[in-house]
Amino acid sequence: MTLWVLDTDSLSLLERGNPKIQERLSQVNADSVAISIVTAEEKMKGRLAAINSLSGIERIVRVASALPSRLALAYRALQSSIEDLQTLPILPFSELAKDRYRDLLQQKIRVGSHDLRIAAIVLSVEGILVTRNRRDFEKVPGLQLDDWS
Repeated sequence: MTLWVLDTDSLSLLERGNPKIQERLSQVNADSVAISIVTAEEKMKGRLAAINSLSGIERIVRVASALPSRLALAYRALQSSIEDLQTLPILPFSELAKDRYRDLLQQKIRVGSHDLRIAAIVLSVEGILVTRNRRDFEKVPGLQLDDWS
């Protein structure tokens, strides 16, 4: 069975109800779709950064009229992401992924560290990475890619 691993960009499209992603998802076995722990990290960092930036504004302006609404939206987005993450298996940064990551680092592939970690995890499970980011991920030898968008 093929394992489809959603990159952060594809997961974000899925969360926003992208019809192409949803259609493709309906065509595969639900048990064959996962995300990496790095994608989960990126989603949480983004949501927490939004909350923290509003908290910083709050300290400066002391409760501007629009701030509570924006903060409520940011917390709602965080909660939604947490709930979404609970619906998909999350692939760990395993020992095999660590070894693949080390190999990729030694090859001096010019890809961001988070993307390289995602690639290592996907390679470690012999999966296919579902992403729009071909520009970076095509640099990783042996990594299979598909774009569902």
